[in-house]
Order: sequence, then C-alpha cells, then structure tokens
Amino acid sequence: MNTLRYDDATAAEFRNALVDTLIDKKKIISPEVERAFRTVPRHLFVAEGTPLDVTYSVDNSVAIKHASDGVIISSTSAAYIQARMIEQAEIGEGMCVLEIGSGGFNAALLAEVVGPSGWVVSVDIDPEVTDRARELLDATGYGDRVTVVQADAENPLPGLHEPFEPFHAILVTVGAWDLAPAWLKHLAEGGRIVVPLRMNGITRVIAFLREDDHLVSTSAEVAGFVPMQGEGARDERVFLLPDRNGNQVKLRFDGDVPQEMSLLDGALATDRAAVWSGVTINLGVSFADLHLWFAAFLPGFCKVAADEGTDMAAERKDWFPFAAVHGDSFAYLAIRRVPEGGAVEFGAQAYGTHGEDAATAMVEQIQAWDRHGRATEPTFAYWPTGSQLPEFGENTAVMPKTHGIATISWPSAANDAGDQGALQ
Repeated sequence: MNTLRYDDATAAEFRNALVDTLIDKKKIISPEVERAFRTVPRHLFVAEGTPLDVTYSVDNSVAIKHASDGVIISSTSAAYIQARMIEQAEIGEGMCVLEIGSGGFNAALLAEVVGPSGWVVSVDIDPEVTDRARELLDATGYGDRVTVVQADAENPLPGLHEPFEPFHAILVTVGAWDLAPAWLKHLAEGGRIVVPLRMNGITRVIAFLREDDHLVSTSAEVAGFVPMQGEGARDERVFLLPDRNGNQVKLRFDGDVPQEMSLLDGALATDRAAVWSGVTINLGVSFADLHLWFAAFLPGFCKVAADEGTDMAAERKDWFPFAAVHGDSFAYLAIRRVPEGGAVEFGAQAYGTHGEDAATAMVEQIQAWDRHGRATEPTFAYWPTGSQLPEFGENTAVMPKTHGIATISWPSAANDAGDQGALQ
C-alpha cells in the first residue's frame, strides 16, 4: 500500500517502470515529457493508501472527490492521457500554460516541462479541489511555479495579466461539451488548445490549432473524463424503458432527442430482432471509431444500459452500450463469433414493432463505416459563432454547439478495410 508521504526508491521504481511503458506505447515521445514523468512523485498527489501499482498504472485514473451520490467529480487522470495531452499541446520550455481542471499532479508535470522560465496557471471551480492542489504543490516544491485559481473557467479568468496571458497552450482536463469563448480569448496566436470534446456522447481528446477564423485538429486520442461543472456543464437526457418484470433499460441522449419517445412504450415486450452486417473484426482490436461514426451519422444515436434481470443484461457480453432510436423501436450494437474463431461479426439487435428496420438502419452504418471510415483517421474542426462556414461535404458531420459548431470529417473513400481501434 502507499502510505508514503515522501519519495523513496520503491516509489521511484514504480514511477520509472510506468515511464518505460509509456515510452514503449509511444504515449511519451519527447525527452522533456519523459523527464517530467520521471521526476514528479505521482503518489504524493493521490489519496494516502492508494496502492503504488494503482497509482503508477498506465490507464487508471484515481478519484480525488466524489459527489453525494458517489459519482466521481474530480480525479487524477490516467497517466497515458496526461502524457499524450502534454505531447499533443507541444509544450516547451519558457511557455505559459493554462490548465482547466485542477488536481495538482498534472500542473506539476507542466511546471517541469516549461521549466523555471515558464509558468502554469491551474483553475478549478471547486474550492476544495483548488485548496488541495495548492497544498500539494507547495508540499512538493511546485507552489512557486504554479498559480492555482478558484473560478468557473467558462468565463474570462479574473486578475490575469502579463506574463500569464495570452497562453501558449491550454489543457482542459475535464470533459467539455463545448469550447468556451473565454478559452479562445486566453489563447495566443499559434497556440494549441487540447480538450476532451464530447460529440453526441462520444469523447475525443483533440488538439486544436487556430487556422484563420476557426480551429483545426492536429491529433486526437480516445479517453474519458469527469464532466465539466458550472456554466459549461451539459446534462444528458435519460429515458427509462420498463420490461414486463419492472426492470429497466436506460437510453441516454447527449444530443437531439427523437420526437415522440412515447412510441417506445412496450417495446421490450416485443420479440427481439437481429440483423448481421458481414463486417468482422479480430478479437483484441479496437473499433473506437465505429462509435464515433455512429455519433456522427446514425440518426437517433444514444447510449444504452440495462438493469440486471432484463433479457439484455443476461447477454451483456455480446453487445455494447451504443444504440439508436428508430420510431417505435430501438437497436443496439451486437457481435457474434465467426466460425473460424478469433474474430467476431458486427450486427444489431432491436426491440419494438419495427425492430428489424431499426437494426437494418444500424447495420447500414456499420457497413458504411467499413467502406469509408475504417481505414482512415477522422479529423475535427471547431467553428466559433461568427466564423465563415464552408460548404461541408457528405463525409463531414456537423454538430451544433452553444458557442459554435464542431465537425468530424473522414477522407472520402477507403475500401481497404483495416482494423482500427478493441475487443477483449
């Protein structure tokens, strides 16, 4: 267990092993980020008693604070995405960096990367979080290199002046539904903003660079973050579908909700339909961009969860939490083993009077992704309100936001289907 309130050889051994793994996985690619991760004692920023193997794992986030209902509202992010976000931002010595979402550890990493001639400002809406971050940064020797601010970063930050702004880079370490105009105001010309942007329920950590009157992506990573609080928060809408035994299936919408959701009443009492796509993928290979394709192009897209006791829950290992409402029916992504073994076929299962139609609509998008999206990486753009919008092509999805629009684009044709993104 980690009962250390200081650094020692054992913690350093765990830390160096983590860094070696991050380098091997190409999450760390620069010597500056490597040095920061080998230097900053992550275990001194997490809760006392957190095991060192958990603290220094590649992909475990560590909770800092829970809401009254047990939901995590602040955490130390997984090491792999902290490393990638710093690399995505292309931060270097002497830069001024703004971090939105405090915890202490990431700010200390940033302070190491920018060096004594740079500066880091870390802001969070929660005074308990900022007090804790300030205390830990002071205790670990970074308090004189990081300014911690308690504020809602949706608004321009109070009291900032030279040499703090404009910032060369902004890292948003909470899940954002939109880009606040204040962030762009704080960003220097030629600067990068790295943000976990939620698009119809699917998040990508995107590095954006200014190009004329809008932002274009330079890289993107798959990761999840606790959602933003304050004025920038965006709640999902949840609809409950009861089955004949009183158990429930939950449909969660991040974007537009289909009209007349009441048509789904009684859908779980119908026989389940299934349609298969002929599209296969090897076990152990990620298909994260299929989820993004659904979010972009599948009407009625939502997340789905099933209570224990439902028919869906009994077969949980054969489906994934991505669904779409189609009139009086809904379909969800499913898989089945192919005869040769080592691979599965994608398909859709559905409930409702027209369940087969709903499943067919989802399968058509699986096949479209296989033809046009599977072998190519999507790119992203953000167009603040007032930007001069171009004419978007058919392979670009347009997602309206409060302060602008986000777009996701795939190159126009790719029939060579390569496996992207993982089944376990």
